[in-house]
Amino acid sequence: MTLPFIEIIEWVEHDPNLLMHKFADGDKEIKNGAQLTVRENQAAMLLNEGQLADVFTPGMHKLSTANIPIISRLKGWKYGFESPFKADVYFFTTRQFLHLKWGTPAPILLRDPQFGQVRLRAFGTFSVRIADVATFFRQYAGTYPRLTIFELEVQMRDLIAPKFGEVLAQANISVLDVAGNISDLSRKIEPLLQPYFENIGIELTQFIITSATLPPEVTEYYDKVTSMNMIPDMNKYQQFNQANAIGQAGTVANEGMQQGMMAGIMLNTLQQQQQQPQEDITAKLQKLKVLFEQGLIDEAEYKAKKAELIEKL
Repeated sequence: MTLPFIEIIEWVEHDPNLLMHKFADGDKEIKNGAQLTVRENQAAMLLNEGQLADVFTPGMHKLSTANIPIISRLKGWKYGFESPFKADVYFFTTRQFLHLKWGTPAPILLRDPQFGQVRLRAFGTFSVRIADVATFFRQYAGTYPRLTIFELEVQMRDLIAPKFGEVLAQANISVLDVAGNISDLSRKIEPLLQPYFENIGIELTQFIITSATLPPEVTEYYDKVTSMNMIPDMNKYQQFNQANAIGQAGTVANEGMQQGMMAGIMLNTLQQQQQQPQEDITAKLQKLKVLFEQGLIDEAEYKAKKAELIEKL
């Protein structure tokens, strides 16, 4: 039984996440002169015997071997230009897909002129659309019968993460610039990432960094710099710091003086404690001499007792 030819080819998109869809032809041939309807935000592509035949933009198109040159070359010699032909038809969604997620699953190691090697994590969103159907099909989609934005999002996320680090290094962007103005950084990085998307027929319409996580030491330094920038009069701030430093120095000096006085008192007390026995022995020697001079003890007793007291000194 001969299958009927396909006379009308169109795709009514029901899934908003669908990126590419192969027209179900049921292994039927396309009638020469069939009508192809391509709606807004769509594109269609004919694939004949594994070779890209043509790409169609929005509008109504009459399909014939006469106006599709490659089919004329491949089929015309065998069947004639009025015969039906077999071709695979793919539809593509060309509108923008917004707010896709990207992030760095592991910290990116950056070489910063001020902080040396720094680990950075970043997250954000990006928006894309198919810009070159033929390139997209050849370089990415292949012959999948159905492709959603979710598959593309995952693969583009895996591309963005390493390329983000490479772009930061090539552009010589410091980590403080990353922390200081991520909106401006997003605008700088977007055109640098664009070529990697164009290689597979995709246009990067928007690239946004929503957050960048820096190491604690860099964040602490950045907070100090930010605080300094908030001070309107740097001269007054320096005078304040100088006065504060002097006050602290004065406090330290007073504490030093007090500690010195305490040490002196303790030393005097110790010396007094050490001198007290000496003063007692001296008094005993004087009394001993008075006793000898008054004849109350003889010379031998005087010398013996004197020697004993002197030995205690």
